[in-house]
Amino acid sequence: MAFESLTDKLTNAFKNLRGKGKLTEEDVKLALKEVKMALLEADVSFKVVKQFVKSVEERAVGEEVLNGLNPAQMVIKIVNEEMTKLMGDEVVELALEPGGKTTIIMMCGLQGSGKTTTAAKIAGKVKSKGKSPLLVAADVYRPAAVDQLKVNAEKVGSDFFSLGTDISPVEIARQSLEYAGAHHNNVIIIDTAGRLQIDETLMQELVDIKNAVPVNHTLLVVDAMTGQEAVNVAQTFNEKIGVDGLVLSKLDGDSRGGAALSAKAVTGKPIIYAGMGEKLADLEPFYPDRMASRILGMGDVLTLIDKAVEANKEADEAKERELAAKLQKGRFDFNMYLDSMKQMRNMGGLGGILNMLPGMGGKISDDQLPDEKELARMEAIVLSMTPKERENPKLLTPQRKFRIAKGSGNDIAVVNRFIKQFEQAQKMMKQMGGFKRGRHGGFGGLGALMGGGMPRPRGKYF
Repeated sequence: MAFESLTDKLTNAFKNLRGKGKLTEEDVKLALKEVKMALLEADVSFKVVKQFVKSVEERAVGEEVLNGLNPAQMVIKIVNEEMTKLMGDEVVELALEPGGKTTIIMMCGLQGSGKTTTAAKIAGKVKSKGKSPLLVAADVYRPAAVDQLKVNAEKVGSDFFSLGTDISPVEIARQSLEYAGAHHNNVIIIDTAGRLQIDETLMQELVDIKNAVPVNHTLLVVDAMTGQEAVNVAQTFNEKIGVDGLVLSKLDGDSRGGAALSAKAVTGKPIIYAGMGEKLADLEPFYPDRMASRILGMGDVLTLIDKAVEANKEADEAKERELAAKLQKGRFDFNMYLDSMKQMRNMGGLGGILNMLPGMGGKISDDQLPDEKELARMEAIVLSMTPKERENPKLLTPQRKFRIAKGSGNDIAVVNRFIKQFEQAQKMMKQMGGFKRGRHGGFGGLGALMGGGMPRPRGKYF
């Protein structure tokens, strides 16, 4: 995950401060020196790092902080606040025109930045808000981009407009307005061409599109994987064509994350979205304060709750009440296991969930997580059961277990071990008196799953 290395280095930098009851000016400067090196290694712009460290030092080296009851926590609090300020003091939403008025969004960025996928992700976002989006294929130089946008438009339920690759992007953008008017689309998202590097032809084409149609928002997609170069790209695009907001893509990858900490400070433009995965639903509003907490290893419980709510939007209310009643009685059956598995995937997998918990950020490596293949095997075992068997595991006689083993492609020993350990999880649930499902829905089933209904790392079950 992005920031993993930075989080570790910052945690180490603050470790020595926490062990001291009283801080000296030298202690603070020494810690900030480590912070400075960590930020530079994370590809944060040198100018940004210099100003950041200066701001923190001016606030931290004061009598109130150094002689406070918990000076180390005060310094960390200041770092957190300054980091939040660096990425933007507040959340900036994509403003859509009210009523039946049309909002035109132009997407731009270098080739490979994730621009076409991000266009479709945004279409999905605005559609969920009751708008009728139109995705416009204006990248005529890469035929695959047209096909990719068309496929993704179908996936998110958006209208799609293309005139092929023989018409100029300016004319495509112009005619898309007429199409949108005829088909009652009130959000037009224009996917423009990218280049391997910035050139005058690319910039002029974007300027011509903005002159031809009344663009409300020009969004630049910045690839977090490109590090410091991403900041240079953002600065150039902003100077040449004028950018209204940034979208950081591939923040789920193995990037150092410096772009997130530099882009806003260098361009002065807000980061509106963060791409956290390849799925079309993996686009989050950018919360500077939450991102700062993640970077400092403090977790991001609010985003975790948002994901839980989103994962349960389609849940049937009657089913929710039924599951809540079961949990309160300490009952946990195989149907609830399947529900929990589904919710966990919708929330970004167990790794994504754990990394949002306070103190866990960056500390969970892939080899410490359950193998996805093992989880799939366990799910296959449950899916090979009849509905009655899932609801009442006591029906699982040896003969039925052999049938389940054959149906799921597992050895009978694996099935027996899984069922036995599942029964142990049930007993634990009864002893704990069940879990209550709160208004954030899904945490009861998920809590039971994490408490004992899921394989542990390295092939062990539960």
